[in-house]
Amino acid sequence: MTSVDYTRAAVREEPAASETPLLSLDSVSCEYKLDGGGRFRAVDGVSLQLGHSEVLGLVGESGCGKSTLAKLICGLEKPAGGQISFAGSPVRALGLKKRAKSLLGIQMVFQNPYASLNPRRRIREQLEDALALDPSGRWSVESLLDAVDLPANAAQRYSHSFSGGQRQRIAIARALAAGPKVLVGDEPIASLDAFLQARIARMMRDLAINSGASMIFISHDLSVVRDIADRVAVMEAGRIVEVAPTEQIWSSPEHPYTKKLLAAIPKVDGKGIIPG
Repeated sequence: MTSVDYTRAAVREEPAASETPLLSLDSVSCEYKLDGGGRFRAVDGVSLQLGHSEVLGLVGESGCGKSTLAKLICGLEKPAGGQISFAGSPVRALGLKKRAKSLLGIQMVFQNPYASLNPRRRIREQLEDALALDPSGRWSVESLLDAVDLPANAAQRYSHSFSGGQRQRIAIARALAAGPKVLVGDEPIASLDAFLQARIARMMRDLAINSGASMIFISHDLSVVRDIADRVAVMEAGRIVEVAPTEQIWSSPEHPYTKKLLAAIPKVDGKGIIPG
């Protein structure tokens, strides 16, 4: 049996070579200063690609760097090294500057729906702000609400009158309103109850793909990621240790950390064999 070099990420399939990746990360790192001196490398030399009309799941335990990587992709954090490219243009950190138009094609759905919406503005106003960023006119406030299974009169209400699941659907609608080419979901189902998690994840996938966007879906719930992702990237301690098509991850994982994550999943759906 051929031995596997676990010092490097096992990357077994990338977007088709015939097309330029929509999003590309090349040896990207991010560091934070520690209290009392020293630095902590939250993201360590990550290289990753996202194809057109693709859903990429990013999984790993809490604290492994998933959310930091999401912020780097959206320009909310400044990399310590490496380069991120979106549609052929470099992604640069926002700082105090207004977001460049070239980066409006990347939109994020955050983990906490209670904090991501403005409680002082009606839902209609918040959706209209996002709609103004997309000149295509493909959406209206009413069609966005309908797409996320909310009634048209929800537009007149404030966010405090909605449940957590409804607020997250509104946050998804707002992200879609801007006409993104890449939708980044940073643990978007973590604060929801188990009944809603799979439903919201599937909704995000369907809406992204049907609108012509790609999606990076970040989660520690591998069962949900298995249901919606085309490929899965596994992250451990700031590094991507394995990338492969979703079913290959489940049927023949190569990295010990991937095997550890899969072994921790209760086998309830009868799909294949979860390696131990």
